[in-house]
Amino acid sequence: MIGMITGAKRYILSPPIECGKLGIISKRHHPIYRHSLLNFGHINALDKDDPEVEEMSLKEREWLETSSSAASIETVLKAGEVLYTPSHWFHYIISLQKSAQCNTRSGKHEDGSPEWGGANTVMRDCLEE
Repeated sequence: MIGMITGAKRYILSPPIECGKLGIISKRHHPIYRHSLLNFGHINALDKDDPEVEEMSLKEREWLETSSSAASIETVLKAGEVLYTPSHWFHYIISLQKSAQCNTRSGKHEDGSPEWGGANTVMRDCLEE
């Protein structure tokens, strides 16, 4: 759970079943284990004539196009609000203001659900680079 103390952040969340579309590394000893290879800040650049798109490699553009089709939800978390993030869900955070938050973990739910996936889905579908 994330409690926003002051300020605001935008959270984009995707379930474990979308892991294969998000460029997430599942190899435990990799330097970016459980993180994505992608710069999700570039997704908006794909929709317009942006010079950043021309500087991107073809592989990055393809990955970003794939990731843009992943099921996701988003919300803006403001001071005094709490967001629950289920185990193994990918989350991308954009600071909208100077902010402070407090996080806590309540343990892992390994099984997940048939609709959204869980730990096994992440280990099966994520990249092992």
